Amino acid sequence: MDFRDSPEEAIFRKEVQAYIGAEAPQVDRSMGREEALVANWDRNKIWFKQLADKGWIAPAWPKEYGGADMTVMQQFIFNEEMALHRAPRPLHLIIGLGMAGPTIIVHGTDEQKKRFLPGMLAGDDVWCQGYSEPEAGSDLASLQTKAVRDGDDYILNGQKIWTTLAHMAKWMILLARTDPDAPKHKGITYFILDMKSPGVTVQPLMNMAGTHEFNEVFFDNVRVPKENIIGEQDRGWYTAVTTLDFERSAIGSAIGMKQSVETLVDFSRDNTADHTSALKINKMLRYELTDRMVEVEVARMLSYRVASLQTRGLIPNYEASLLKLYSTELNQRIAQTGQHMLGLYGQLVKGSDWAPNGGRQSYTYLRSVAYTIEGGTSEVQRNIVAQRGLGLPRD
Repeated sequence: MDFRDSPEEAIFRKEVQAYIGAEAPQVDRSMGREEALVANWDRNKIWFKQLADKGWIAPAWPKEYGGADMTVMQQFIFNEEMALHRAPRPLHLIIGLGMAGPTIIVHGTDEQKKRFLPGMLAGDDVWCQGYSEPEAGSDLASLQTKAVRDGDDYILNGQKIWTTLAHMAKWMILLARTDPDAPKHKGITYFILDMKSPGVTVQPLMNMAGTHEFNEVFFDNVRVPKENIIGEQDRGWYTAVTTLDFERSAIGSAIGMKQSVETLVDFSRDNTADHTSALKINKMLRYELTDRMVEVEVARMLSYRVASLQTRGLIPNYEASLLKLYSTELNQRIAQTGQHMLGLYGQLVKGSDWAPNGGRQSYTYLRSVAYTIEGGTSEVQRNIVAQRGLGLPRD
C-alpha cells in the first residue's frame, strides 16, 4: 500500500482543500455533529446546493447523471478532507445518494433515472430503506412483507422496522416477497414506494438516547405501480445485494473518531484541576486515552486498506466487515472513555447547568450502543470475517 498521493491526487487534494476552505460554513465545535446540522440548517442547505452544482454532492456518480465521476482515490481524498475540515455533510440524503441512487443507476430504466435521480441531487428528496422486519433483521431473506399483483399495481401488506428517516422520507426502497413458494432468497422484488401512498403508517421509535431516528412502518393494502420495480420481478435479492455492495472506506468515520478522542484530550487538559475531570483522581485515564488514539490509527489503516482494494478494482468483502466491526466497537470504547473521564458528571444531559460540554457525553454514550447493531450486527460481521476471511466453516 502506497500512502503517498500521486501528482494528480495531490493536485486534486489541494483543490478540495481550497474549495472547502473558501466555501464551507464554519462549524461550531461546541455542538455535536447532529446538533450543529439542525441548528445551522438554512446555512447548510446553501452549502449542499453548492456541492450539488459542482457535482460533489454525489462524488461517485457518473457525470451524465449529475455526479463527479470521481475515482476511488478521489472519493477517498474528498471524504478525508471533508472530515478533516469538519465540513457539514448531507446526512439526511445518505440513503438516496449512497444507496438508492447508485442502485437505480445500475438496475433502473432510463425513465426511472430521469424520475428519481434529480430530486436526490437537488437535496429535495429524502429516502429511507425498507429492509429489516421484526422477524427478518440479520437474516434479511426471511422477510415476510408481501406484494401481490393486481393489474398494473402490486398490493403491499406487511411491516418494516428500524427504518431510519421514514418520518422525513418521500421515497422508500423496499423489499417484498412476490412469490411465497420460491426458495428463501428468490421470489423477492425490489420496489420504490411513495411514502405518501394511502395505507402507509409511520410510527416513531425513540432510541435510548431520547432521539427520533428510527421508525416502524406498516403497509395496509398499499398500491405500488409496477413501473416502480427496480430490476426484475422475483429477482430483487440481487438488486438488494447491489445496494449493500456500495461500501465506503469509512475514512470519515475514522477521522471523526480521532477528532472525538482529541476533544477528550483537550477537555482533560483544560480541566485537570476541575471537578468535572476524573483525571486528577484516576491517573490511568491518560493511558486509556492513549489506547483510544492508537486504536483510531488502526481504524484509519483499515480504511486505507479498503480504499486500496477498491483502487485495484477488487471488491472489499470481509475487509469491509472487519472495518465495520472494528470501527463501531471502537466508537463504543471512545464513549466509555469519555464516561470514565467525567465520572458521574458524564450522566448529566443537555440542559443541566452542571453538564460538561453541554451534556453531549451522555448522549454519545447512549447512542453508541446501537452502532454494533445497526447496519449488520457485530455477530454477523464476525461470521463474515471468520468464513470469508479465515476460511472457517459455518457453524
